[in-house]
Amino acid sequence: MAKDALGKTLFEDHPLSRNILFWTSLVLTGVLLVLGIYLDDGFLWGWIVTLPVLVLTVIDLFQQQHSLRRNYPGSARFRWFFEWLRPYLRSYIVEADLEGRPFNLDQRALVYARAKDQVDAHPFGTELDVYSGEYEWLAHSIAPNDAAEKDSRVQVGTDQCSKPYAASRLNISAMSFGALGANAIEALNLGAKQGGFYHDTGEGGISPYHRKHGGDLVWELGSGYFGCRDSDGKFDAERFRDAAQSDQIRMTEIKLSQGAKPGHGGMLPGPKVTPEIAKTRHVEPWQDCLSPPGHSAFSTPVEMLEFAARMRDLSGGKPVGVKLCVGYPHELFAVIKAMLKTGILLDFIVIDGAEGGTGAAPTELSDRVGMPLREGLALARNALVGTRLKDKVKLAASGKVVSGAAIAMNAALGADWCNAARGFMFSLGCVQSMRCHTGTCPTGIATQSEARQRGLVVPDKAQRVMRFHRATLNALHDITVAAGLSSPDEFQPWHLRQRVSVAEMKSMDQIYRFVQPGELLDDPDSTPYADWWRMADADSFRATREHVPA
Repeated sequence: MAKDALGKTLFEDHPLSRNILFWTSLVLTGVLLVLGIYLDDGFLWGWIVTLPVLVLTVIDLFQQQHSLRRNYPGSARFRWFFEWLRPYLRSYIVEADLEGRPFNLDQRALVYARAKDQVDAHPFGTELDVYSGEYEWLAHSIAPNDAAEKDSRVQVGTDQCSKPYAASRLNISAMSFGALGANAIEALNLGAKQGGFYHDTGEGGISPYHRKHGGDLVWELGSGYFGCRDSDGKFDAERFRDAAQSDQIRMTEIKLSQGAKPGHGGMLPGPKVTPEIAKTRHVEPWQDCLSPPGHSAFSTPVEMLEFAARMRDLSGGKPVGVKLCVGYPHELFAVIKAMLKTGILLDFIVIDGAEGGTGAAPTELSDRVGMPLREGLALARNALVGTRLKDKVKLAASGKVVSGAAIAMNAALGADWCNAARGFMFSLGCVQSMRCHTGTCPTGIATQSEARQRGLVVPDKAQRVMRFHRATLNALHDITVAAGLSSPDEFQPWHLRQRVSVAEMKSMDQIYRFVQPGELLDDPDSTPYADWWRMADADSFRATREHVPA
């Protein structure tokens, strides 16, 4: 065995073996030359194949950047070819229906079928392992409620808001013009118009493509204040007022952080800042467009609420909320304490889970920073219920929502409605090619290339957006009926069950502690949040020193 192994090693290390493509192309080129000279000029046509290969191997042999190409000229390039081919082979041939990430084939197929108005029924039973520790399900009633509300909506707006908004149970989450192309933005907004739900602008500002079809908009303001900033990148109240009072803008949302890259700003490189994008964002064209990690308009919870109240007044009394991925619980509690201290209420809070998506994010932040949606949503629900604010401040959930079941499950944890980004991208035709950050999206969605965007026909895709939304809410209604409820508002933690082992299941209220109304105010020590609650300070996002653990 040792001899065979040694012989194999010596063979693999032999120059003839390592340079086989070089020697083969060299010999064939020489043979064709001789045959062409002495027999027939037609043999020289073989050089069309052999000569380029010979030149390529010579280049590889003498270049100094890649050791593999230097040691295995020509043949080493097959490695990069198969690396390029690997995602396609996995997606279309190798990968099983339930294996894909971030979304598996079954999840994507469900969206495609609903967007195309095709049959979305599943034959022969579930493919999920119902005894797996990852399996979860919703409880149903022996007495379904056929009278459940068909198209229930969520009334957003406290008594401090003069123009409340009736939101759909499912809406388009934040995706900016710049990350998405013009045709994609148009199709999403037209679909929202036809389906009667809202379209979040993302932090890139309100483009002409958001406005073209008149669909309801939620204007998201990040730390760059794009669309309402001055020359120094600070918040410009007059610009905000002029835009926010448009009838198409229904609510405004302060983005504190997002799930895919919490606590991280963003940079749109100068070459991507076209004059059109620059005009939308109020920045200089062809210059790097920076979105800093934190806001300059406020630095404390109280200041943030005062800023929100100012935005509400400037917009003409429209609802104002915040979006965040939960990090330290005491920071969320600090916002709650600030509302109690000042009497200024947010109209809504959107919780973005760490599983949320983005066009591009540092791998470490995407994989290892931020609280997943389920824990973040339960914490936000407890913060609002525990301070008797839940009936005033609405709660939304964002993160991997592509089905009616996902909406119902989030409702059981306290969400009044859900937002989806990638689900609506699938309805546009996204194939999860994972090239959002390259500008080479094959379906023309996440790109500014006019040639690639040509493939996305706005009227057709808008219909798909509308149909996906309609079918998903129909599925939510079916689940509400099956649970014996009148509205998704009636889902409770005990409706959602999770298998914790092969032989045991628990409802969510047995896994997580759900506080009672007012419990954080009346008896915080009886809750799991006592230490975090004591750390929270309405006048600072930092933990109070005397309560920081040693």
